[in-house]
Amino acid sequence: MAILIADSGSTKTDWYVGEGGRRIGLVQTQGINPFHQRAGEIERIVVEELLANVEADGISHIYFYGSGCRDEMCAVVAELLRRHFPNAEAVEVASDLLGAAHAVCGHEEGIACILGTGSNSCLYDGRRIVANVPPLGYILGDEGSGAVLGRLFLNALYKGRLSEALREEFEREFSMGLADVVRRVYQEPLPNRFLASLSPFIKKHKADGGMQDLIVGNFRSFFDRNVKAYRRLDLPVGFVGSLAQHYEEELRAAAMMEGCAVGRVVASPIESLAAFHG
Repeated sequence: MAILIADSGSTKTDWYVGEGGRRIGLVQTQGINPFHQRAGEIERIVVEELLANVEADGISHIYFYGSGCRDEMCAVVAELLRRHFPNAEAVEVASDLLGAAHAVCGHEEGIACILGTGSNSCLYDGRRIVANVPPLGYILGDEGSGAVLGRLFLNALYKGRLSEALREEFEREFSMGLADVVRRVYQEPLPNRFLASLSPFIKKHKADGGMQDLIVGNFRSFFDRNVKAYRRLDLPVGFVGSLAQHYEEELRAAAMMEGCAVGRVVASPIESLAAFHG
């Protein structure tokens, strides 16, 4: 019998199928977020996209980690999975943050963080999350995230703290000027995703004057306002997320400046979760 492990966000879900410590399948479906999706929509994704590629009767254990999986929302996802995987002896549903902790800390005490469009962190005792500084979203918080990085970049770009040549290249590549940027942020949906989508451009130009300070400063704010709040600078700080991996050099530099020690950095936790659950 095989195990099924899911790492789910609002955009996509990675499903790992393993048996005897080896991977026998990896399936990707649409994202599943019970906070934003009704049970019927989640079930449709499971039936049409997952079960078309996974033999349900052969699954004995399911571990589902996802954004939006809190309290009663976990029960909704667990019940749905039990219905479609009748031979599963155990179905565990938990937050993506606990998944991050399992991925980068394993069974050891540590601080686990997620850096993507948004950001989050927790203090983990080797079994469970014991403290969580609220991320507060990209308007009130989310320091270190892709959305905040994009916001800081646009602020610097249009307030003259970055070169005019860089501004011209940005406007040419994205086919937008200041008015378009303001409209996209303040009048169109999902401005946080738009802001985070600027990360590849920022990374491509990170050697430009002022850009390094902007990137490192974003991460320093994350360590200062989130990680240090746990008052456990003796613990390694692990990261999950493509943003952390793409800017690992700057992330480690910021950690050193703030007196923190970076542990594991992984873009996706799925393989590490597979190792955790063995």
